[in-house]
Amino acid sequence: MPESPEVQAVVEFLAERMLGGHIRSFDVRDRRVRKAVTAPDPVGARVNGVLRFGKYIDIDAGHSHVVCSLGRHGWVHWHDLLPPEPDGPEVVARLAMEDGAGFDLVDSGSFRSVGVWVVPAVSDVPGVAKLGPDPADASFTRGDFARAVRGRRKQIKAILQEQESLAGIGNAYSDEILHAARVAPTVHASALDDRTLDRLYAATTGVIRQAVTARRGVPLADMKAAKTAAMAVHGRGGEACPDCGGTIADIAFGGTEAQYCPSCQGGIPER
Repeated sequence: MPESPEVQAVVEFLAERMLGGHIRSFDVRDRRVRKAVTAPDPVGARVNGVLRFGKYIDIDAGHSHVVCSLGRHGWVHWHDLLPPEPDGPEVVARLAMEDGAGFDLVDSGSFRSVGVWVVPAVSDVPGVAKLGPDPADASFTRGDFARAVRGRRKQIKAILQEQESLAGIGNAYSDEILHAARVAPTVHASALDDRTLDRLYAATTGVIRQAVTARRGVPLADMKAAKTAAMAVHGRGGEACPDCGGTIADIAFGGTEAQYCPSCQGGIPER
């Protein structure tokens, strides 16, 4: 699943190529991904901005905002010159610019998780309106983190992935954050003391911001491989921990899964 560092890289890539240009066409080819159309058709509009909100991409076209959620298996395929027809059933939407360039929005999953909205304001997308503070932002503070986490009787991994609490973090980076902070994924936030919250705040901002920097400029086609290669524990069950040499464990709980190092992060307490 693309998370804030990868989505930020996509946004910067699109902004470099689309800002100031005009949209020639926008076609949602799969009605299952069309979530809402409440604003004028963006065709002919000038692209005034391409921004990220959590895991959402916002293309500001004046009276209309084209907002895309990449979901679990979505991605953007850019073409300097769009082919006449999209290539394959994975293409769920296409945006073409007047200069002939543009992108196909693809969803490679067995079910459609991509979402597309055409709305008067980005805040008209319910998921965007509910987003919590974003750890990638320089303005994100220790106080913001404490308000999202402190005292909650909920597992800390779930809170890190809860978009209403902290925007942009998913399964992979939550594992990386918890490993860096030396905290087990199933620990309840209410059990964390101030020193542990300090470590978690530092790990959250450090992991996410470092990843944003690392993904910047990576070709879109190589982004998934770059993310996978950078993981210390996520997706590496059974391998050696890069920090202590212990064996990385896989666990499943609460409808999700995690990889963590019991030696670094402690045993899994009762859930």
